Amino acid sequence: MLLADLVLIIHFLYVLFVVGSLPVIWLGAWLKLSFVRNRWFRYLHLAAILFVVVESFLGVVCPLTAWENSLRQAEMDGSFIQRWIHEIMFYNVSESLLTVVYVVFAGLVAATFKWVPPKVGENRRSLS
Repeated sequence: MLLADLVLIIHFLYVLFVVGSLPVIWLGAWLKLSFVRNRWFRYLHLAAILFVVVESFLGVVCPLTAWENSLRQAEMDGSFIQRWIHEIMFYNVSESLLTVVYVVFAGLVAATFKWVPPKVGENRRSLS
């Protein structure tokens, strides 16, 4: 059960990164915080939501969900962590609706590259 809870927590942190980064980028741009223009952060964020979109289009179960489910097969009762994180993360809606939500969200993430562009080609000092 502990390992399944750990996988669930990692999954929750992934979802939090994907969902939470977009408002952080918008707020950070408004507050003129430089980290929101970090290209590694921004491309990682875009890749994370695109991974979810591709999974959804292919009808693939998220690997973290599958791993957690296989670890929980022997359990009779769920843990406190499982109950509350599942309440936050999982909804009883159609897969097609979720796919639409993922695509719209990915579109917002991609559009944010135009509205709040990451810094590219920063000048670096030569050590010579």
